[in-house]
Amino acid sequence: MGKFAFGIDLGGTTVKLGLFDTAGTLLESWEIPTRKENSGEMILPDIAAAIRSKMAEKGIAAAEVEGIGIDVPGPVLKESTVNTCVNLGWGVLNVAKALKDLLGLDVKVKVCNDANAAALGEMWVGGGKGYKSIVMVTLGTGVGGGIIMNGKILEGTHGAGGEIGHMHIMDGETIPCNCGICGCLEQYTSATGIVRHAHEVLRTNERPTVLVDSTALSAKDVFDAAKSGDEVALEIVEFFGEILGKGLARIAAVVDPDAFVIGGGVSKAGQIIIDTAHKYYNVYAFHATRDCAFRLASLGNDAGMYGAVKMVLD
Repeated sequence: MGKFAFGIDLGGTTVKLGLFDTAGTLLESWEIPTRKENSGEMILPDIAAAIRSKMAEKGIAAAEVEGIGIDVPGPVLKESTVNTCVNLGWGVLNVAKALKDLLGLDVKVKVCNDANAAALGEMWVGGGKGYKSIVMVTLGTGVGGGIIMNGKILEGTHGAGGEIGHMHIMDGETIPCNCGICGCLEQYTSATGIVRHAHEVLRTNERPTVLVDSTALSAKDVFDAAKSGDEVALEIVEFFGEILGKGLARIAAVVDPDAFVIGGGVSKAGQIIIDTAHKYYNVYAFHATRDCAFRLASLGNDAGMYGAVKMVLD
């Protein structure tokens, strides 16, 4: 085994790169811009140049590199091929082969979806450490997920395993989700969804509350108010928790994980997320799946890099 590995977290704005030793320690991280012009044709050449530059700077020989893991914001097949990545302008692309060819190095390259990578990283050294089967839930502007079963990423036939944000959860919804379907989990448990529901409540509310029905209202405002005992905010959080708990109960009936690990920007609200979702999970969960841990993610924005590296070290 080589001494080093690279973990690459490819986002729509920046590419985060990490140099790791093969014990899993992050030695150094840095960023480069994601150049998406011309259908993202410069993204992989830029990444290859950044890796080669770091190797030259540190005096790392090709034989010392165990491998390179890269996560991308799209579905991935067979740890190599992106099955269309709209945010980057990519169609179907064998990222592993393309990056290896650009590097001109005989090193292992593996690719996975960004949410799956975050899940793998959290299971390895983060909030899911100690478990072998977890479902990572990322609550941000949207809702993403990653499923790890017995230490392995569940990709699915079309690379869409773990797309829990687009699980149908609510009948009667008339406003479409970004995916085009109405009633997705993402529409109620993302930061955007929490604020949307808050506005709906506040428009007809006559009770005292610190929440203001304005464009400045955020999910953080809602959780902060709920923690202080604001009755209206607590009602909004209860609605959020019930929808999330019900969704996770449905997922558990299919994959039966050891733990759910909750991450993303919304998870910064902390224990109130865990407590509320877990309460409703126990209401809706099949009895055999109720003994499931709920944990907060702990790696933050570095989770994808850790997971990408874990892929190549396994």
